[in-house]
This record gives sequence, C-alpha cells and structure tokens, in this order.
Amino acid sequence: MADYVKTFTTDKYVEVCFYIENENILAVGEKMNEVDENAYMNGYNWEAFFNCYLAKKVPELMEGMKTDPEAGMYVAYYDISKENEAKAERFADIIISLVENEEELYSFLRENGEEIEWD
Repeated sequence: MADYVKTFTTDKYVEVCFYIENENILAVGEKMNEVDENAYMNGYNWEAFFNCYLAKKVPELMEGMKTDPEAGMYVAYYDISKENEAKAERFADIIISLVENEEELYSFLRENGEEIEWD
C-alpha cells in the first residue's frame, strides 16, 4: 500500500488514514486548487471531495462510514466487521487509484466541483 494511505484496525474501528502532508499529495492538492480555486486541499476539503466522489461513484462505501478530518490528515472509519474491513480496503484502493491516476481526479473535479460542499 502507498505510504500516504494506511488502514488500521483498533479495538472498535477499522480506519482509513490518508496523510495529506505527503509531498505527492501536496502536489496533487496544488493542482486541484489550480483546477478549482475552492479546492484548498486540507483534511476538511478532502472530506468534501470524497463525500461527493463516493456518493456518485460508490455510494455503498458511505454506509456506516464516519469521518474525522484535520488540517494534515483525513480519516474515515467504520465499526469493525468483515464487511466494513472490505469497505475500508476498497476506499484505500480508491484513494491510491485517484492519486496515481491524477487526471481522473482532476476530471471529476472539473465536472463536479460546483456540487462539492467545500470547507
């Protein structure tokens, strides 16, 4: 798995941690801001982006998902279950795919930026 995304299982939750202060992620965030001036990509705006992206592309991942965004990190978490562990892994894979295939991310932003509830 990429060094900017990790999944963890605690005693209560399975978590997806997206470390946005990673050099590659900061560069992607800067390009997102060039595409849409509202896209200042702190943890809260990554949450806004993912909420819109998941709602349109894979709404089932949002079922039971809670989030805890911060300035330098975005965390999504689910109650522990086999199903939720699979959801967390899938969400982590989606984050990696978007970062590794930046054009898909920018394209989604261009097409849906007006619908994203930016911080």
